Amino acid sequence: MPVSLAKRWWRTTFGLVALVAIGFGLATLLVGAIAFGVVHEELEKQLDHRIAAETAALIDEGDDGPSGVAKAIARRDAARSTASLEYRLVDAAGRRVAGRLDASVPSEPGYVELLPYTRDRERRIAQSLTTRLPGGHRLLVAADRTVIDEMDATMIRLFAGAFGAILALGIGAAWIVGAVTRARLARIDRTALAIIDGDLTQRMPMTGQGDEFDHVAATLNRMLDRIGVLMDNLRQVSSDVAHDLRTPLTRLHNRLDEALSSVDRAVQLSAIEAARVQSRELLDIFAALLRIAEVEGLGARVPFGEVALSHLVEGIVETYRPDMEAGGHILVTDISADLVLAGDRRLLQQLLTNLLDNALAHTPSGTIVTVSLKRIGANNIDLVVADDGPGVQGDVTKLFERFTRDERSRTTSGHGLGLALVAAIAAAHRAHVRITPPPGFCVTVELPG
Repeated sequence: MPVSLAKRWWRTTFGLVALVAIGFGLATLLVGAIAFGVVHEELEKQLDHRIAAETAALIDEGDDGPSGVAKAIARRDAARSTASLEYRLVDAAGRRVAGRLDASVPSEPGYVELLPYTRDRERRIAQSLTTRLPGGHRLLVAADRTVIDEMDATMIRLFAGAFGAILALGIGAAWIVGAVTRARLARIDRTALAIIDGDLTQRMPMTGQGDEFDHVAATLNRMLDRIGVLMDNLRQVSSDVAHDLRTPLTRLHNRLDEALSSVDRAVQLSAIEAARVQSRELLDIFAALLRIAEVEGLGARVPFGEVALSHLVEGIVETYRPDMEAGGHILVTDISADLVLAGDRRLLQQLLTNLLDNALAHTPSGTIVTVSLKRIGANNIDLVVADDGPGVQGDVTKLFERFTRDERSRTTSGHGLGLALVAAIAAAHRAHVRITPPPGFCVTVELPG
């Protein structure tokens, strides 16, 4: 255990559980103290009631005065047992008249909680009641407190034992919980250190028991998977940028060289204009890359709101209809009404715009372009943009990667970033996007909603 943590042991798992155990132990002591006080007080009251009842009985029996009381005391002393009360009757001068109790009779009437007396040469404590009788006589009736003391001792032993047992069990539980927790955290710590050292294939260990550690480990593993994907994307983007921007940068360099080397003003202006167009194209590429990175980075942080998807798709389709018709395309729609989902309206608009741009740019005149929006099942909405054009060749899944273009589309404008942006927007909405095999070209976006 680190020194700083050892100094703050109460913040460790062992310390927290131990503190809980100590808390339970102190609560037991508190409850025990309250119970002890209540029981002790009740026993004393019962003893007082017994003494008072016996005093009243003696006075009733001795209705002819102190001499009658003395006779009643004599009868009780003659028939005494271990549970009998103790009696002493004294006259006005304090001389004993009756009773075997060896104790001083208080001068004032009333209860005395702790009255010392002697029995069989043993000093004992009694609880007593002194009553004044006619002629200055005083009657003392006392009960030995041994029963109360034994009950007090029993309760003290009971609650002390309970406190000790709770404390021992708590500390034992704290040690076990602390050991198990440290072992699990140590495995996570070793994995984290391996990842820090560069082994990004490591994942947090899971026991499969579905406990809190497994839950945290699963979350961390998903985070590491996501980081891995982002790093792969970063490496891929770096490679793609280096590879795909080399040609336009070379062209830009050549145009500028041409402008510098030429003495013809018209040639210079033409080369500079070509360089400007080339630089504009490069800026568009960088803007598209930044946009994809921005959408991928948003992830779960996209501020989703309620989007009337049917209305949105109908509006975008209608804005494209003039261009479609001008290009000789036939635009067909099949849009279910009143479909609503949680999403980002701006990003969904960008997604559909990219798909329609592709259909418009990469299909010949006469192509039928179909846009459909339908609910599939209880939790999905399918947005489909399809055409009956020439389709694509090769691995269609790679078309969602940056700078990936079909061979037949390389003669048209574009940089192979449109579908990558579509995939990024779909991922931000936790949607699944796929390209349906030929004939034609069909992109289906399964949106949760």
